[in-house]
Amino acid sequence: MAARYLARIDVMLKPLVNDPQGLAVRDGLRSLGFAGVESVRVGKHIEVTLEAASAPTAEQAVRAMCQQLLANQVIEAFEFAVGEAAATEA
Repeated sequence: MAARYLARIDVMLKPLVNDPQGLAVRDGLRSLGFAGVESVRVGKHIEVTLEAASAPTAEQAVRAMCQQLLANQVIEAFEFAVGEAAATEA
């Protein structure tokens, strides 16, 4: 029987990749008076609920999702954690 898992995925630009959105956020924060902000990197957080036979199977599926669609591996790195999904009320 398959169980439900929740994957929490973070995708960020690799350190040497220019981050124009991060620069814009940094400049905006500075203009609001947050002079101590040195740098900002902007990424994305993705949550995927899936069914799988086991936690290792779910992890394997999530890694494949990241490699094939969710992250551009040329310029982005990803990290994820998979845990059992909480039961939802009907």
